[in-house]
Formats: sequence, structure tokens, C-alpha cells
Amino acid sequence: QVQLVESGGGLVQPGGSLRLSCAASGIIFSIYDMGWYRQAPGKQRELVARITNGGSTNYVDSVQGRFTISRRNAKNTVYLQMNSLEPEDTAVYYCNAVHSLLQTRRYWGQGTQVTVSS
Repeated sequence: QVQLVESGGGLVQPGGSLRLSCAASGIIFSIYDMGWYRQAPGKQRELVARITNGGSTNYVDSVQGRFTISRRNAKNTVYLQMNSLEPEDTAVYYCNAVHSLLQTRRYWGQGTQVTVSS
């Protein structure tokens, strides 16, 4: 079955950095567009960053210039490098996979907590 397993979350001080990883199994990773979403308490889940199967990226305005999404197809893994973290970045971060041609075929990870606090 399909599994997306996130790791790398934790507690970090404002201005610090974290790198999230999402390891996929059960899918042909190279034909999936991958994304990172986040959900803060009392808020809707929002798209943070996305990378297509071809490597094109886009980001929500609030993280532009601070976060970088990347993928390594040989390892079936997508990453989110988060720098200059702010308390407003505190949320559960979820990995998402969407088939590049059959967009009804989509999967979610279980989420990893990121807390930015002094």
C-alpha cells in the first residue's frame, strides 16, 4: 500500500532551521507531484510548497525566500528546508503526493509537528 512518512519536525527557536523529509513507498515516485501542507491550531490546512514531477516549484508568499522544497527521485523522498523560522510557522506539516496525470490519485502522510518558540 501507499505510505508517505514524514520526519524531521521538532522544537526550534525563532530564526532557526529544520529540514523535513517525506519518504514515499508504494507509488512510482517520479510521476507524482509532491507538496508540503501545514495546519495550525484553529486554521485550515494550507499549501506551503509544491514541486512537480518535472521539478518546477511554487511557494505560499509567507515562506518565499525562507523555505526550499526539493526532491530526490532515486530515494523516493521530498524535502522541505525551512530557514529563518518564525513562531507563525508553528503547525503540523503534511506531505502530499498527487499523480501528475490522474489527479484524483492523491495521498497524505500522517504529519509531523513543527514548533517555533523561544
